[in-house]
Amino acid sequence: MSLGLALVAILIVAAAAGWFGFARASRLRTANRLHSLPSYHGAYAALWAAIPALLLIAAWAPMQSRMVDQAVLASPEGKALPNFDMQRESILSEAHEIASGEREQGFNPQSSSLAPRIRAEESRFAVMGGAAAILIALAGAFLALRKNKAEFRARTGVERWAMVVLFAASLIAILTTLGILLSLLFESLRFFRLYPAQDFFFGTEWSPQMAIRADQAGSSGAFGSIPLMWGTFFIGAIIAMIVAVPLGLMSAIYLTQYAPARVRTWLKPILEILAGVPTVVYGYFAALTVAPIVRDFGLSIGITSASSESALAAGSVMGIMIIPFVSSMADDSIAAVPQAMRDGSLAMGATKSETIRKVLLPAALPGVMGGVLLAVSRAIGETMIVVMAAGLAANLTLNPFQSVTTVTTQIVGLLTGEQEFDSPKTLAAFALGLALFGITLLLNLIALHIVRRYREQYE
Repeated sequence: MSLGLALVAILIVAAAAGWFGFARASRLRTANRLHSLPSYHGAYAALWAAIPALLLIAAWAPMQSRMVDQAVLASPEGKALPNFDMQRESILSEAHEIASGEREQGFNPQSSSLAPRIRAEESRFAVMGGAAAILIALAGAFLALRKNKAEFRARTGVERWAMVVLFAASLIAILTTLGILLSLLFESLRFFRLYPAQDFFFGTEWSPQMAIRADQAGSSGAFGSIPLMWGTFFIGAIIAMIVAVPLGLMSAIYLTQYAPARVRTWLKPILEILAGVPTVVYGYFAALTVAPIVRDFGLSIGITSASSESALAAGSVMGIMIIPFVSSMADDSIAAVPQAMRDGSLAMGATKSETIRKVLLPAALPGVMGGVLLAVSRAIGETMIVVMAAGLAANLTLNPFQSVTTVTTQIVGLLTGEQEFDSPKTLAAFALGLALFGITLLLNLIALHIVRRYREQYE
């Protein structure tokens, strides 16, 4: 029996418990005054049958592979494996692939002899976990059905389960964020033990290539992050915003104030399609279409240093990509301004454009600014466009026609391929990720402060 079959059995038990609970409460309803509706009694029994058993399966599934490996290594076949960890892990990996049917045989003969043992242990542990989960489901259903009486507060129990589920969902989000932060922090601390933190945060030279021999040039590497931070802000926070903010804001004003209802019905979904286009498509568009145009334009106006991988090409396409972020937030904020403010402005003789400029936009400022900062955070964290169109040169320049690099581009480059996680070159990627995490967190806090500081309450 696999865990999948156990999952199906648990759902059947939960459905049966829910049906019995509902049917019994319906019979009690004819003779007594129920505290809760029969549907709550059925839901209470189904939840007690399903949730504890599903939690056990969720905890058992990741533990099963580890227990299988331990049991295999304790067997006579496992004890015959080499003591060298990497070779033993390679043989186990091949044996798992053979046992699952992904391959017929491995490079090492011992992997073929281990495959039957792995299949047997997986079957044994799956039966153990599945049987335990089914027993817990039956026990939960039995205990819940015993409480199925007229005076039982089933609705309160269901609401408690709902609160537990909602709390668990919010806790998962918080723990995920905390896990990301801690993983970045621990690896970054390893990097700062190998490379000074002040040189990383304030250095102006980025050359992460590490030499194999100490007598080679650049053997120590240079990990100054200032050029990367500048390239990130230059592309994501300056060029992209110059494109996205005017177009997004004007689009929102037109759709909410000038466009007829039929035009708005068509234009707004078409505009928001931009947010659903994969970023790799934007990257191809930037690299193959926009970059040559930008380079030819730069050469035509006398900029001989114009490059096909330029900050302007990547930033302009990134600005197009985040137009829906600015437009959607501005649209919602402008539409939320009370109609009485519009009518009052028009009644005092103001024109429609004056009303928009002096009444609607100031009132919608918190939402508009929140959308802009959200778009900046999205642009700063973008990867594919800058990888394909911005280049790898860490230049400190104000020339938008030159090639610059960003934090995300360097993270991709540092972690691509087989890397050893004990060198400054690889660990620098985690330090860059931590810095980028802090920047986006700061931008989100600023956006929250602006919304709270300038928000006005309207009745």
